[in-house]
Amino acid sequence: RSEERVGGIQGRAAVQCFRWPKGPNSPKQIYNINIKAPHLQIFLIIILLLTSMWMIYYSIYTARIKNAVNYKDAHAGPTWLRGGLVLFAVLSIIMDIFKIASYVGYLHCGSAVKVAFPVVQIVFIFVQTYFLWVHSKDCVHCGLMLTLSTNLVLWMTAVAEESVHQTLVPTNLDNITKLTGRSLYISRASYGDRECKCSHSSCSIFKVAYYYLYPFNIEYSLFASAMAYIMWKNVGRLVGEHGHAKIKFRLNGIYIGPTFGILLVIAGLVTFIVYEMEMKNEDAKTKEEALMMHFVMNIVIVSLMSIVTVLGMMIYRVDDRGHVSEKSPTRNLDVGLLVGASLGQFVISYFSIIAMISTGVKDPLNRLDLSFAIIMVIQLGLQNFFIIEGLHRLPFHEVKEPSVIVNPYVVEPGNDMNNHEGSNTNTETSPDMPEDNLQGDKIQYKYKPLWKRQVLKEVCMFLLMGNIILWIMPAFGARPQFDHTTETEFYKFNVWAPVVNVGLPFGIFYRMHSVANLFEVFLIS
Repeated sequence: RSEERVGGIQGRAAVQCFRWPKGPNSPKQIYNINIKAPHLQIFLIIILLLTSMWMIYYSIYTARIKNAVNYKDAHAGPTWLRGGLVLFAVLSIIMDIFKIASYVGYLHCGSAVKVAFPVVQIVFIFVQTYFLWVHSKDCVHCGLMLTLSTNLVLWMTAVAEESVHQTLVPTNLDNITKLTGRSLYISRASYGDRECKCSHSSCSIFKVAYYYLYPFNIEYSLFASAMAYIMWKNVGRLVGEHGHAKIKFRLNGIYIGPTFGILLVIAGLVTFIVYEMEMKNEDAKTKEEALMMHFVMNIVIVSLMSIVTVLGMMIYRVDDRGHVSEKSPTRNLDVGLLVGASLGQFVISYFSIIAMISTGVKDPLNRLDLSFAIIMVIQLGLQNFFIIEGLHRLPFHEVKEPSVIVNPYVVEPGNDMNNHEGSNTNTETSPDMPEDNLQGDKIQYKYKPLWKRQVLKEVCMFLLMGNIILWIMPAFGARPQFDHTTETEFYKFNVWAPVVNVGLPFGIFYRMHSVANLFEVFLIS
């Protein structure tokens, strides 16, 4: 296989196709088929244009035809989910703009398709974001598998391209056990600068810029895939909009969870930045200390999240709310994605545990790695149970506590002067306040938050912040799986690298999906 990386995408790969003729002793025939990056991008451009045209046609048709959509799924496409989609869409468009600026510098020695693809993708993102914002609740009578498949293909392409940016295969796999450090495994993409020089001086800036925006583009494709899947499940579904009560987001009285969660995020960011800077150092001792600091911080984060999750599960034990009996494609998808995405981190932790136990845990880094892997498995299991149980609970009902407010305008015998003096005092009123009772008093209903509800909201906010920092670190380049070489030495690079490169994107998506689900549980609580 020969490779020519220009713009971070594999330029050429010779695919060997084996054909076995009939006969026991017939030799195999090998056909070399050159599949270049422009071929893949042309295919992607075609399906992006087809999907965009379908979404434009659907939007125009439903706008012109009266009662084109008679049924809507009120559970699908909540405002916070569509808001997250818009945020990731904006960052993905910025990434494509940086790509265009970078690829233009290689037009003299590269293909123009590399510039055309991000241009078409910008149009696709704009059209799809509008389509999902307006029509995500529709129960339509046509298929959306094209939209879903297109987003999944874009997700797989982005994950593969980001993995090329992250992983550099060693040239000598036999001596891999003698080599250590991030410089062997992790590198910025080789943009073909040896074969093709950029025509302007800003190429390196744009390369680094869009490299750091890849995680947002990956999350955008997954968000869009999930929303398209819900629309596909709702094809021909007969539901009403009245079945879902509107729940407002309020942080009244919620202080402990957000405060400690923000502190956790800040501490994680500080250690992550120090870790990334120290790993570029050539001193082996400095790298080991940075890696140890990273493991310790992650163990603290995951341990605190596990303890808080157990607290939330204890609240569920004394919670008298019923379970939701109504079938919902949105809820089923949330549960399926949550469990499925967590398998990526489960697999990485499982392989790490086997490697640490097999090679011994005498080294401090091995002990920390083993502890982190075990606690991570526990935290994933506890959090999955907490979220799934929360999604299947009925919303809390507000408890109104009546309080009597004396009407100053009703005069009682013997108290004329006192009531006259108090006639100018201000009294609180409520639109839900009933008529005056026989004594002339008014009843005001005050909302009294349940202590169980309060604790659940604190737990949700803390876990939400914890998942955010656990998403940030791997999404923006933390790779302790390669920096700590025990697993690589035990499994060899050609086995361990695919495990990490396949499992980690699912683990990153799991954290972002957990944030969305925890926000939903917060609202229900």
